[in-house]
Amino acid sequence: MFKIIKGKKKGLKQEAIEPPPGPNVSSDVTVNHASRAAVVSEQQPSSARSQAVTISSAPSQPGVVEVLPMLKDVPMAERHVLFLKKVHICSYMFDLSDPLKNVTEKEIKRQNLMELIDLVQSGSSKMNEIMQDEMVKMISLNIFRCLPPQSHENSGTENLDPEEDDMYLDPSWPHLQLVYELLLKYVVSSDTDTKVAKRYINHSFVLNLLDLFDTEDPREREYLKTILHRVYGKFMVHRPFIRKAINNIFYRFIFETERHPGISELLEILGSIINGFAIPMKEEHKLFLSRALIPLHKPKSINLYHQQLSYCITQFVEKDYKLADTVIKGLLKYWPVTNCAKEILFLGELEEVLDATQPAEFQRCMVPLFRRIGCCINSPHFQVAERALFLWNNERVVSLIALNRPVILPIIFESLERNVQGHWNQTINELTANVRRMFMEMDPELFEDCQTQYMDKEATLKEKSKQRELTWKKLESIASPPE
Repeated sequence: MFKIIKGKKKGLKQEAIEPPPGPNVSSDVTVNHASRAAVVSEQQPSSARSQAVTISSAPSQPGVVEVLPMLKDVPMAERHVLFLKKVHICSYMFDLSDPLKNVTEKEIKRQNLMELIDLVQSGSSKMNEIMQDEMVKMISLNIFRCLPPQSHENSGTENLDPEEDDMYLDPSWPHLQLVYELLLKYVVSSDTDTKVAKRYINHSFVLNLLDLFDTEDPREREYLKTILHRVYGKFMVHRPFIRKAINNIFYRFIFETERHPGISELLEILGSIINGFAIPMKEEHKLFLSRALIPLHKPKSINLYHQQLSYCITQFVEKDYKLADTVIKGLLKYWPVTNCAKEILFLGELEEVLDATQPAEFQRCMVPLFRRIGCCINSPHFQVAERALFLWNNERVVSLIALNRPVILPIIFESLERNVQGHWNQTINELTANVRRMFMEMDPELFEDCQTQYMDKEATLKEKSKQRELTWKKLESIASPPE
């Protein structure tokens, strides 16, 4: 059981913060939490671990929660020591899945966390390096944990629709939220010196943050997204490392697991990052597009993050129009064959990319592109056919088609004719007739030539079909036994 000790003001006078030792001095942090030393030693750099703090009146045994006075109620000179004592109390871990266990101790910890948040947000007491070090260690101890098994690991199901699945909500979130809020306030605070803070918000810390994106709790992922974005903006030294780490998460998702709840949040961060890329774009960023973003069209669960992915892709094309050819050919490479819902998503994204495509890049990919669009126009799934025909409602796309109609119309003319003659859906018949009429008005001579070629081809096919039937009849008669 945890013991609650009433704190007294006069006891604070015995506390003292020792100055950081010199470069050749090494000392340890006196902490009465059994598991904390390992966490600190792994996550903090050696320079941070070399800074020492001794708290003479720290609890003498694990599990002691001390009731301390409010920071605002003690003199300014004693606040640093009291701050460290509160941080140490917040380092104690409780079973948050059981609301009936250690109720009083949990409430004391919650109150201390809220007070620390107010202090960091207000900037009323500037934190020295020792205070920052201890606070980040406490935050690490609370949030860096083993995540519970994901739903598919327990049930064995493969449900990719978040609306049909029961959303997982971590029972410890009311407590975790305060820790995340404290971290966010620390990162965004104008009093936080990046030169000092980067010792504690280091590469190891960032990697652990990225690992937490695998949580199924959307509230935690939202906080992680905000914090990582702020870290990226404030700590310029971490930017290449963060991009590379996200890259590696995508690789593992695409080529190994195809399961990760946080892909959409990571793409939202990247959307903002890509928006800030300088022009001309670095080769590193172009490789990221071709090796990570475009292959993200491959997984079956693309519907969970397609909106964010499409935004990132179009940002690249708008930044550098020469990338349109790479993007369109990448879409064609991963184009779904049997998944109609995914095909509709691809067609929507394709329209956004074509909106930012210049004529020269369009000409490089238009032949394979309109072969695929022709297949979509003839799709028996009316929504796929409808979405493909809606491309002709976009003025930008129509202008590109009009400039290249001698190449495009012969490719899709047969698909248009088949729809007009025999598609089962009346709406598709009407849309196809509108597109057909549009081409006729663009270039009557070209349309007539395509129609003649189509009729000649159909006549040839009919003749071949007749010859095939005659050949089979002859073979049957030869093979039949005489009567």
